[in-house]
Amino acid sequence: QVQLVESGGGLVQPGGSLRLSCAASGSIFSIHAMGWYRQAPGKQRELVARITSGGSTDYADSVKGRFTISRDNAKNTVYLQMNSLKPEDTAVYYCNLGGTVFWGQGTQVTVSS
Repeated sequence: QVQLVESGGGLVQPGGSLRLSCAASGSIFSIHAMGWYRQAPGKQRELVARITSGGSTDYADSVKGRFTISRDNAKNTVYLQMNSLKPEDTAVYYCNLGGTVFWGQGTQVTVSS
């Protein structure tokens, strides 16, 4: 059984930064792509960023140039560095293991003055 635990969310002012972490249990982390998703109230969950097992990345257009996804396979952890945050980035952020059914519990990010 795989467990994913997110951390690092919180309240930040517009223009601020946060770094989210997602720690995975198990030994299969390094062979899977990882994704960060978000879901705002009343909206569908959307892909924010994804990183392959080899380190290739892609991003939603809305976050390109502001967010950076990275991974540390030795620590079974994927990160999402979020800079220049905007109120429209407010959402619950989830990590996902390679398009599988395994999701974290989510961490709230609120961008507000």
